[in-house]
Amino acid sequence: MMSDKLMERRIAEVSARSAEGGGVPDNGKRAYSVDDIMTILDISRSSAYSLIKKNLFRSFKIGKQLRISKASFDEWLDNG
Repeated sequence: MMSDKLMERRIAEVSARSAEGGGVPDNGKRAYSVDDIMTILDISRSSAYSLIKKNLFRSFKIGKQLRISKASFDEWLDNG
């Protein structure tokens, strides 16, 4: 699993790109999947679940699928 310092550095890089207009694309989604979070932050599945378990942003289940609120995640990323 990724160390907390490395994860924080990755999050800061993505947040900086987002602030410059080159971050997370607005694709009309209202929720992200775990795979989306992995891609956006360039982290492993276990690191993505670790962030979700820390309740840093809102997440919910639809059936067996875990979804992350886009608004909540984007706000967390922008304020990271």
